[in-house]
Amino acid sequence: MPPQTYFLVSLPASIAESDQPSDALTTLRSAVTTDNATTYPFSIPTFKIGTLEGLVQQADELSKLEQSSRGVVEKVADSLRSLLEGDEDKIREQKVVNDKPVSTYLTSFAWSKTKYRSDNRPVSELIQTLQKELNSIDNDTKSKFTQYNTASQSLTQLQRSQTGNLSQKSLTSIVNPEWLLKPDASEYITQHLVAVPIQQGKEFLKTYEGLSEWVVPRSATLLAKDDEFFLYAVTVFKKQSTEFVHKCRERRWTPRDWKFHEGGKEAEDEELRKLEKEERKLWGEALRMGRTGYGDAVVAWMHVLALRVFVESVLRYGLPANFATGILKACLQPKRGKKAKQLLDAKFSDLGGNAMNRDKKGKPIKDDSSTQTEMAGAGMGGGNESFEPYVFYEFEIA
Repeated sequence: MPPQTYFLVSLPASIAESDQPSDALTTLRSAVTTDNATTYPFSIPTFKIGTLEGLVQQADELSKLEQSSRGVVEKVADSLRSLLEGDEDKIREQKVVNDKPVSTYLTSFAWSKTKYRSDNRPVSELIQTLQKELNSIDNDTKSKFTQYNTASQSLTQLQRSQTGNLSQKSLTSIVNPEWLLKPDASEYITQHLVAVPIQQGKEFLKTYEGLSEWVVPRSATLLAKDDEFFLYAVTVFKKQSTEFVHKCRERRWTPRDWKFHEGGKEAEDEELRKLEKEERKLWGEALRMGRTGYGDAVVAWMHVLALRVFVESVLRYGLPANFATGILKACLQPKRGKKAKQLLDAKFSDLGGNAMNRDKKGKPIKDDSSTQTEMAGAGMGGGNESFEPYVFYEFEIA
């Protein structure tokens, strides 16, 4: 499924004759036809306001926090995608808010007074609360997914060690410890196991004694073979051990590390069962954490956006805070979404004052004059790089 595009639009109540936000919302709803986008109310309470200078600073902080919160949502979504191996149907089942589709939450948004109390709390304090919440979501989900990935990698490594050819697989069930020298048998000599491609078997037997100094003559012992490799044990003096291993690798012969494990194959199988159980357990925990974290991150993101709309609206339209906010769910066809934005501009371009003019055909055009620059610099750019005639945010969520 392609990502869904949403527009957040705030308009002054003065666009309606009654000067009431509910009527201003009706005007917004009538501006865009439903075949291009559907408009829903986006309920934002009135927050405690400080100084103008403080609001300008908070507008900048909220811009950065909104980018950060969007990033947290995307990271959790990517983790879920990886966990569910890209199965879009299963991913969609987990990307919910309070067990409901994200679109349902967005189109019925209301400020959570229980989670983010807004009564008599300054905007700066709400920003700090949301920042802590997002950091907590990010850290908790990252920690759980890291746990799962570590267990998954360990399991994969062990599974691979039990399959493949003699250059890859575990030698626990193949090599009998009685065939080899004990590790402490000699102070001077050691044995190396080498996997040699079958087609190079004769060459190996002819040349291994000259790979380095102090290779024990005629010490190569065939321990096992499969369809692709021979496995030999070669005795070498310890002081030339590193050189011998290096020369083997140069010829694309694979030195194999091998250590005796008490219990042998049975112990290895038990370790595999243990890792499989741990991996399944952590997979379930990561899935639950991802589902919860995704929903919580979306909630925090939307509350950050609500604060942005409020702050920008006060900066744009002044006090008392008397404006209407709607969220528009754009049609999935990109042309329809673009058309919805054009309809908004055509209807409300006059709100831009001198920063928004019209061409000869009456279509709204933006003016690059100093007025626009000053308004954007004062935190009145609607959160976009270019000036908009009204408070406007566009975002996507899959």
